Amino acid sequence: MEFHGLIHTFPKHIKLFIASFIIVLSIGYGTGLMFVNTTNSYNPNGIEENYLGNEDDEEAETMKFKKSDREMLTTLHSHVLSMSFIFFFMGALVAITSLSEKLKPFLMIEPFVSIILTFGGIYLMWNGILWMKYIVMISGIIMTGVFIVSAIAILFQLLKKIR
Repeated sequence: MEFHGLIHTFPKHIKLFIASFIIVLSIGYGTGLMFVNTTNSYNPNGIEENYLGNEDDEEAETMKFKKSDREMLTTLHSHVLSMSFIFFFMGALVAITSLSEKLKPFLMIEPFVSIILTFGGIYLMWNGILWMKYIVMISGIIMTGVFIVSAIAILFQLLKKIR
């Protein structure tokens, strides 16, 4: 087999290695989304409540308190670092696909913009700029969409045969 530097030309064992990585990474990403769902952070008010608390809502099912400085820094630090690595590896794999040269840069670079907007937005919202909850929600949706598209594209490329 000839190696042309594109993912679909890799030997079978390397394709299986990459596919295993993408599948396990996707399971991890999915469980993260499940966690977001348990915090009711799938809507702007839920995002705000998750970080700023709901002590004023006497009818709240679950009492939440504003996150401390330490909790915020821990959350932001761990998420920004881990998401950067996730999207670095995904972007590196997208780079060696035969996807269009217009789609590749978007799938490779957009997640880093979304990481900054999502977690920077959370920090700004926590500091009182409440409209950032909309930016957080939109950028989080886009980031997740890019993850899904990239993962599917990589897996399809791994199934592609050399011609």
